[in-house]
Amino acid sequence: MRVYSRYFSIHFKSVMQYKTSFLLTTIGQFLVSFNVFLGIYFMFMRFNKVEGFTYSEVLLCFSIVLMSYSFAECFGRGFDTFSSIISNGEFDRIMVRPRGEILQVLGSKIEFTRIGRILQALVMFIYGISQSNVSWNFDKILTIIFMIVGGTVLFTGIFIIYAALCFFTIEGLEFMNIFTDGAREYGKYPISIYGKRVLQICTFIVPFALIQYYPLLFLIDRNRNRWNMFLPLVACIFIIPCYKLWKIGIKHYKSTGS
Repeated sequence: MRVYSRYFSIHFKSVMQYKTSFLLTTIGQFLVSFNVFLGIYFMFMRFNKVEGFTYSEVLLCFSIVLMSYSFAECFGRGFDTFSSIISNGEFDRIMVRPRGEILQVLGSKIEFTRIGRILQALVMFIYGISQSNVSWNFDKILTIIFMIVGGTVLFTGIFIIYAALCFFTIEGLEFMNIFTDGAREYGKYPISIYGKRVLQICTFIVPFALIQYYPLLFLIDRNRNRWNMFLPLVACIFIIPCYKLWKIGIKHYKSTGS
């Protein structure tokens, strides 16, 4: 953690050298997410409910997904831009350093401008809570924390898969955006509205539903099974096969010669 804190400090000092640029980019990130918020708002101006879910419940759902994604993108950005590390030969230097490769890639890029998205998610979250009829207790507060932690780990795992595939392809594969940016977008609504087959895929293959749909049912008292509050922690197991694929990719790696 001491090494990572040094990376954190270095990146923070770097972005603070250009405060105006940092501020404008952060505002831009906020406004981009705000457009999504307006899309949901106009949808519910036309329809009172979507598959039985109210406006405040959808906002609560999407704000948690957006917050998780933003945390993962902020601190796991090195994996999202890993193709450049491979193509310019930087990974050769990473491998000869006396620190773990994952730690170094994590520390290679920290995207502080994603604070804009986090703030937008926080605004939606506060509004969703204020307008919802959720009966808050300790279990439901824990559920929110588990959803954010589980979502952050899940999205980070997908970024690791993206990086691992770069060992074989050199360039990043754009289809992986279906599981990152795409998941953030269709995570606006509870996954069940996309049909039974999608719900099954997002439960047993890429477990988005474990950090979004099932815990949400527990929050809004549609399913009172306390097991649902722990499902986001179960989703964290997804990081294990992601790590295994990463290790396979390292074994496959051949130096660029740069």
